[in-house]
Amino acid sequence: PPVEAGRFFVYGSHDADKVPEGRISLLIEAAMAFGTGHHGTTLGCLLALEDYIAEGKVAQNCADIGCGTAVLAMAAAAVWGNTVIASDIAPVAVEVAEANLKANGMEGQVACVEATGFDHALLKKTAPFDLIFANILKPPLLALAPDMAANTAPGGTVILSGLLVEQGDEVLAAYEGQGFKLSQRRDIGEWTALKLTLC
Repeated sequence: PPVEAGRFFVYGSHDADKVPEGRISLLIEAAMAFGTGHHGTTLGCLLALEDYIAEGKVAQNCADIGCGTAVLAMAAAAVWGNTVIASDIAPVAVEVAEANLKANGMEGQVACVEATGFDHALLKKTAPFDLIFANILKPPLLALAPDMAANTAPGGTVILSGLLVEQGDEVLAAYEGQGFKLSQRRDIGEWTALKLTLC
């Protein structure tokens, strides 16, 4: 079924007739990559983005690290019209992301690259970022904490998920150790999403 998260309406092609007016609609065919919005982690990130927007913030420079289907990158690009960089370690995810961009008529609004973390020339050239999504898993999130701080602009925001509720405190502590401060935590079922600000 379609997923609704604030202004965002995420749907598969079988529900194309259900798209409501006045919403940002994103057609996602997951195929071999994660990120349809049904999972509590993706939903948590979309709702955190909705809260970020409600705070009056505008991300001039945004990255989606471990993008999967690129649903988060597309959501951000649709809101602000700025080019978002979406990276994933898996070549198939980059292919799926590019297919989803085409399906939504958003080619050129999201730059998809294959990369481990921030290890790509485009990411290095574009950093630091105002807003970074990383909806992956606990081990890579812990490993990325120093690089996340190095690539976030002062006062910038990171939205992290892919975490079970019981894993949230450990990841939060690692990021606090890098100068981040928790601005919001949202638990959805067994999953949690963290919104952090670099102080």
